[in-house]
Amino acid sequence: MAHEMPFRDVQVTASEIGVREIGLNELWQALKLGFDDFKAKPSHLPFLVLFYFLFALLLTLFLVGDNLLHLAFPMVAGFAFLGPIISVGLFEMSRRRERGLEAAGRSTFDLVHSSSFAPILALSVAMLLLFVAWLFMAQFIYFGLFGAVPPESVSDFVNQLFTTRRGAALIFYGNGVGFLFAIAALSISVVGFPLALDRPVTAMTAASTSIKAVFSNSLVMAVWGLIVVVLLAAGAIVFLIGLAYILPILGHATWHLYRKLVEP
Repeated sequence: MAHEMPFRDVQVTASEIGVREIGLNELWQALKLGFDDFKAKPSHLPFLVLFYFLFALLLTLFLVGDNLLHLAFPMVAGFAFLGPIISVGLFEMSRRRERGLEAAGRSTFDLVHSSSFAPILALSVAMLLLFVAWLFMAQFIYFGLFGAVPPESVSDFVNQLFTTRRGAALIFYGNGVGFLFAIAALSISVVGFPLALDRPVTAMTAASTSIKAVFSNSLVMAVWGLIVVVLLAAGAIVFLIGLAYILPILGHATWHLYRKLVEP
């Protein structure tokens, strides 16, 4: 098959990019197309290696670094912020397959030499900063309720979390603040990364268009966010192994969702 990379010449502004209103049916179509892409080009092996590494890191935190035990859940939850960065290669594979081009994983490395790289890098930095800000906020909430004293053990932390008023407050405030961070991450990334890959735009244009698409389809995108959370939680149940399959499918599906949300 022919090789092709997006050719960049004149940058497109946000006012030139049309956003569609979609229905719930388009979400299921995007998931189906994402699954079809995954079946055609299985990409779970790199994710499997990645998640085994992540699991080993978290296990080390539990067994060795009790000082960071209270950040174990925020780290796992916040990993969703990094998903769009990891999924850029999947977006490119779906884009190429959609156009009848070679969609081998090695072709995604060509992105480093394309003009898509700068806006994607800027968006990636924004998501990393959001992830770090979330961890700092989680730490702040914990210290505000329990003081600057780390849990004595895993069992002690779990006991305090589920049997004390402070633990209930930690769950309430932690999930509430985490929800706000999740909205910010979804709003910036769901269209931002695919758009930066697909068209000659700046990171700011990609992010603002993504925010516009999300708020123009607030109910549908809320359902999409819920689908992502449920699938990620299901994939994380068995030592995170399921995420090696769930994340690639969601990555491919996000590309097709972008294509439905943004006018050609």
